[in-house]
Amino acid sequence: MRDDRSPGDGPGEEPSSVLLEENAIRERALRLLASREHSRQELVRKLRAKGHEQAAIDPVLDELTASDLVSDQRTAEAYVTARARKGYGPRRLRQELRERGVEDELITPLLDRDEEDWQALLTRVADKKFGPEPAADPKELARRARFLEYRGFPPELVRRYLRGDLS
Repeated sequence: MRDDRSPGDGPGEEPSSVLLEENAIRERALRLLASREHSRQELVRKLRAKGHEQAAIDPVLDELTASDLVSDQRTAEAYVTARARKGYGPRRLRQELRERGVEDELITPLLDRDEEDWQALLTRVADKKFGPEPAADPKELARRARFLEYRGFPPELVRRYLRGDLS
């Protein structure tokens, strides 16, 4: 005997509109993840902006997280690697990851590199922007300090660089 009922018509089954909504959320989330890693909070924000309800988003993201398609750890690692390569320091990276909904427990180990790594990055960024010669006057020192602090380098590290204490 043939069963002509559509999904969601039987007892205990979800209505087909809920299944369609979950499928739409899953497809949109997968499209977003195909372009780059996203934190769970980023996905929620973007899916909510498209008009999806939180109650429909959560089970889909739980499923994607369980299948390791959504990973805040992987998102943070990729983000730190990409942004450090572009010359951003630990303070800025920490703030940007927090804005993306990544927990501090995931951020801290990624940014607790050897201080020499951050010194080398700061020196590379400063040399690229200003050249290897030291600042000639206080106005130029202040300009360099503002730039490096804006890039997210700790003030103490910036001061040591400006004094010439970094090699």
